[in-house]
Amino acid sequence: MPKRVDHPIILGIVGDSASGKTTLSNGVAQILGEDRCTVICIDDYHALDRAERNTACLSPLDPRANYMDILEQHLRLLREGQPILKPQYNHVYGTLERPLYVEPKDFVIAEGLLGYTTRAMRDCYDVKIYLDPIEDLRVKWKLHRDTTQRGYRLEDVVQALERRKKDSALYIHPQRTFADIVIRFQRPEGANGSDTHLDVRHLLRPTLPHPDFTPLFDSAHFNGINDTGLSFELARDSDGKPVDVLEIRGDISDSRAERIENLLWDLIPEAGHMRDQIGRIDVANGAGPGVKTSHPLALTQLLVGYHAVKAAMGIRAY
Repeated sequence: MPKRVDHPIILGIVGDSASGKTTLSNGVAQILGEDRCTVICIDDYHALDRAERNTACLSPLDPRANYMDILEQHLRLLREGQPILKPQYNHVYGTLERPLYVEPKDFVIAEGLLGYTTRAMRDCYDVKIYLDPIEDLRVKWKLHRDTTQRGYRLEDVVQALERRKKDSALYIHPQRTFADIVIRFQRPEGANGSDTHLDVRHLLRPTLPHPDFTPLFDSAHFNGINDTGLSFELARDSDGKPVDVLEIRGDISDSRAERIENLLWDLIPEAGHMRDQIGRIDVANGAGPGVKTSHPLALTQLLVGYHAVKAAMGIRAY
């Protein structure tokens, strides 16, 4: 794909714990080409190990428990094309490990809890994403991840969620206002369906030049929910400013989803060889065994990948 800027493209993916950051990051990296992406976890910048945080009565969400100044410095160095010695945190044992030598590739995906905390950090990103799933989904995902992948007991995860509520409100949720795109996965109204059939809502702020989605709509159905599983409308953000809202229902038909995918793939043809790799999710947490695909997730990954490619081409909002 053509690249017209002289620095690595920095893509930020921020959200609360277990909001889907790693799933989104992995899919976007596959779209862009994993050999062209450097993925770093911002949560590796913990200044204290788990035992030290417990002693100090600090949660991982608190900036005081993290090397925020080093994170700022490293984001700036990566944008300049310079290597870093990135800290490493072992999420299973809660320990600090030996730092890792990291060189930036064409695209750097920085995902974690506190990536937009300071102005210096925010100035480093070309594209800023905030993940904001409904809370009961996030809790479900966290319970599943921490008990199956990180060795926690169920009661410990429940207690940690309760302890972190205040810090989530103080330090994580305010970062939403700095994102170019806010992404919310949610269950269909009145349904308790599997994670492969979640609805997704994209709040598109004018800080990025978004694709023209109007060809996807019949004129009679434009600007509202319709039977195609898709809606696109002008709305107001929580601060009263106008935004575009793209919603994709979990029950969208294969043909309609394919039409949206084709529109986005046509805009980033260089990544077309990765078409069959996106939208893949682990659904072992109650939705059936193995890995399945989700149209809303695939389209979300594609939209984020599209913006990373456009940033690399020097295309900005005006």
